Amino acid sequence: MKQVRDVSPRSVLESFKRVARKWQKLEKQTRKFGTDIELYSSEIHLIEMIGENEGLSVTDIARLLDITKGAVSQTLKKLEIKKLAKKEEDPTNASRVLVELTPLGWEVFNAHKRWHEAIDGGFRKYFLELESENIIFLKEFLKMFEAFLDNKGKSRE
Repeated sequence: MKQVRDVSPRSVLESFKRVARKWQKLEKQTRKFGTDIELYSSEIHLIEMIGENEGLSVTDIARLLDITKGAVSQTLKKLEIKKLAKKEEDPTNASRVLVELTPLGWEVFNAHKRWHEAIDGGFRKYFLELESENIIFLKEFLKMFEAFLDNKGKSRE
């Protein structure tokens, strides 16, 4: 006999909340990415952004990540202390400072990329095989959920 699965909106929301909690827990864990340096999620994401987009300023990074310049500067300072990133004056504009990875930062960037390739394989394959209608539905759901979260945040102000 076929088992009936609960597909009520409440069960979907509960599943989503469970996944979100697991994601939060994962984001709080540190990783070393081929070094002996503990890196937080915000640090490795900044390394990833710098490595994939050379020649960015703090302002550029903040805009791309949709975070404040202060948040970028704080994380960048940690990466500088860990000798993973550095700031250089833009040779074409003295008032602009560019962010770049150090050789050790590039090692971490590449190790992080290999790590993603190793763990994301099945997940990526699953998404690549989805029908376009399913992808459209998922994007719409996430867009609506993000709007819901934005509204919840405003109601606390």
